Formats: sequence, C-alpha cells, structure tokens
Amino acid sequence: MQTTTPAATITIAAPAKLNLSLAVLGRRADGYHAIESLMVAVSVADTLVLRPSAVPGIHLVLHDGGCGVADDIPTDDRNLVVRAIRAVAARAGVEPALACDLVKAIPAGAGLGGGSSDAAAAIRGVARLWGLDWPLERLADIGATVGSDVPWFFAGGAAIASGRGEHVERVAGLPALAAVIVWPGTPLSTAAVYRAWGEKHVDTASRAGDARRLAVALAEERWRDVWPLLHNDLEPPARGLCADVDDSLAALAEAGAIAPRLTGSGSACFALTRTFAEAQTLASRLAARHAPAGEARWPFVRAVRLPVGGGG
Repeated sequence: MQTTTPAATITIAAPAKLNLSLAVLGRRADGYHAIESLMVAVSVADTLVLRPSAVPGIHLVLHDGGCGVADDIPTDDRNLVVRAIRAVAARAGVEPALACDLVKAIPAGAGLGGGSSDAAAAIRGVARLWGLDWPLERLADIGATVGSDVPWFFAGGAAIASGRGEHVERVAGLPALAAVIVWPGTPLSTAAVYRAWGEKHVDTASRAGDARRLAVALAEERWRDVWPLLHNDLEPPARGLCADVDDSLAALAEAGAIAPRLTGSGSACFALTRTFAEAQTLASRLAARHAPAGEARWPFVRAVRLPVGGGG
C-alpha cells in the first residue's frame, strides 16, 4: 500500500487480492477453518482517505470507484474500516474524530478481499495520522482481531496465509504476471460457502504444502507445474450456490484462458496470464459479451498486474 500525507490527510490505496491456491485443511476446534493459500496483491484497489473531523466519531462515506456500491454495505460499526479504526483507537487511548471517504473499486462479496484490504489500510492510516510509531507486526496483530484475511495485507506483494489466515509468510521471486478477473455481479457469502464446504467436503489434507510448491513453480516459471497447482477447495461449494460461477469459469475457458479459477469464496473468477497484453485480450473478449437484454454480461471485467506492492 502506498501512502501520501498532504496536510492532515492520509490517502491509502487498498489493493485487491487473488488466491492462486486455496486449500481448506479442515475445521479447527475454535470453529475457524484451517487454510493454506498463496495470495497475491493485484493492481485494482480501493482508495481510503482519512482526515480529522471537528465532530467526534468515525464518519464513513462510500463512493463508487467503478464497480458500483452495494446498498447493503454498512457505514457504521459493522463496516471493517470502522471496526479497524476503533481497534487501533482502543489500544492507543484515542477518541476518534475522523472523516473517512472510501472509494470502492473492488466489488463486495467477490472474494477479492476488498473489505479486509480496506481494514488494513485504515489501521495503517490512523497509525500515521495519530503518530503511532508501532511496528508492522503490532498493526497486523490488531488486524487479526478484525478479520482473518486482514493480517495478509500487511505483507503485500505475495505471501502464503495459513492457520485461519493470521499466519503470513512472505514469498519473494515471483515474476511479473497478469490476470483477467470476472465478477458476475452476484455476491457470495463467505460463511455460506464454508458451510457448504463442510456439508460435502472430501479430505483435502493432502493439499498441505501446495501453496509453497506453487510459489516455487511460479518463481522458476515451470508452467507445466503451475497450472495443476492453481486450485481452490471452495470452488465446488461456490459453484453449487451460484450458477454465475459456473458461467464465469466457462466463459473464461471459451475466451482462451488456461486453468480459470475462483478466488477466495467467490463469486469472482480469474485466469492467470504470463503477460498483461494477454490479460487485456481476454478481458476485451469477455467485455464484448452481452446479456439477452443488451447490457454487459459481467459488470466487472478487469485485466490486472500482479504481484503489486511490497508491504512494509
């Protein structure tokens, strides 16, 4: 995430992520699911602007950054940005008085990590705004109390998440790649997808270690090994809950994509490409498709670069 500090304003880019692999290794005693996932930050991002307010409280306003803003996204204490700021304030002994503008370029309910990335950006932002010289590890630990994916966004670039997502191991050496992302406009509930996984899952413990194997194969550009390792254990339950996932994966394959996959718990799907030009070509083919009524078939089609950012 990149930050600037003009006057008393903090502006932070909060990038989306893709799960290049996602193994669900079982349900833990605490109710969370144990996962292992190679995740990469990509070049589509929300933008969070924080500035002091004369009015006590956290005043969050959402803006459309190109993906639409769902009417059901809350701006109160249910929003991860607000919860993240309150978590920092509680530890710092600060009574927040903030105006927060969040420009949404990442669709909600897509599996692209927008809410978690926004929360990480909020933690970084208020730490700077309030002059808190806290190490990154402390900020990430605060993030873990807000959401399982939040600590990963303090690593940036590429990293493997494990445990329930709070254990993060940075990955170096990945080549500059690209991807095309398709979101059908139908949000999926992470909790619902995991419930469906629990009802019908098969033993996936053998996938432990696949994330590291994929990272090595990518770093060495051994593509024959890369494609089979692009896998998401949540894809079958997501497909069962949302027919649009099947449609998106099929459309990506028809457009020429190799090994298209679901990201996170969906409903967005993606295809990894070796060049940005290839991703742009696939995106153009998909954007040209229309629904029977004449509107664009998918409200969100993007060619993106990865991995981007480096954390720190």
